[in-house]
Amino acid sequence: MEIVKKFWWVGLLAILVIWGISLNNGIATKDQVVKSAWGDVESDYQRRSDLIPNLVNTVKGYANFEQETLTKVTEARASATQVKIDASSLTPENMAAFQQAQSGLSQSLGRLLAVAENYPELKANQNFLDLQAQLEGTENRISVSRKRFNEAVLAFNSSIVRFPGSLIASIFGFKEKGYFKAEAGAEKAPEVKF
Repeated sequence: MEIVKKFWWVGLLAILVIWGISLNNGIATKDQVVKSAWGDVESDYQRRSDLIPNLVNTVKGYANFEQETLTKVTEARASATQVKIDASSLTPENMAAFQQAQSGLSQSLGRLLAVAENYPELKANQNFLDLQAQLEGTENRISVSRKRFNEAVLAFNSSIVRFPGSLIASIFGFKEKGYFKAEAGAEKAPEVKF
């Protein structure tokens, strides 16, 4: 009878250990999915950043183009590429800093493309049109990557805040990841005037 009790306790302990390992592996896998999704986001932002010099150089060919606009785009690109986040430090604060830098670049690009409307020869330039189309496609990729990243973060964060995952997360040091959030003012529809 005493041996049966010992085996019962050993069996229960073995089940708990296997259960804990399984739970930890599930959280670790979700952490890797978040890191992979973050890599996709970075890759898409890098693609956009790589297109900008070509776009600026194409636009520079039009001598009377607003130099201030080109300078702002170049400065915004430099600023955006300086904010780097390692996949292991995707805290809400780091995500906000990254998003703010990228938002500045998006706004500068928007101004560049809006000003380009005033230059019919530039708008007709095939190189400019190709770059504009690539940039538009890249912005769509960024949007999809950010959505997938947020979905991966949701799955990860949910797994570490619910019991018993919260217990395993605290033991192994898993922390909540930050999300991409809407830019300030995004809740207001833009005003369109004709």
